[in-house]
Amino acid sequence: MVLFEQSIANTDGIQRPFSDRVIDAAEKTAGSVLFDVRVDGDTYIQRMAAIGYGEADAAVVVLEKSSHLRCASVNGDASTLVATLTTWESSPLSEHVQAEYHGTALILLAKLRNSGHLK
Repeated sequence: MVLFEQSIANTDGIQRPFSDRVIDAAEKTAGSVLFDVRVDGDTYIQRMAAIGYGEADAAVVVLEKSSHLRCASVNGDASTLVATLTTWESSPLSEHVQAEYHGTALILLAKLRNSGHLK
């Protein structure tokens, strides 16, 4: 997790786009980006992404409205929500209009908050 957190850090003082930082972290930690979604309506969070490591392990990265990044490992019930968002992300764009991801993203955020990983 330390290597992961170092990978998403803004070390050069330049604010890079969220998706670029997530992709970079995935590459540096031998993971793959599972999803990257906008989170509308949340008081603190504006974007959320997940990086997968093998079959069951994943880390969620969130971009706070204050521009800070936070990360949390995912397990248990949250893994199912990550899988649902991953399926949505990998579906054709024509299906994105019909399938809703926002509710799943908010439930995942709530689970991460309840477990003490996020504020």
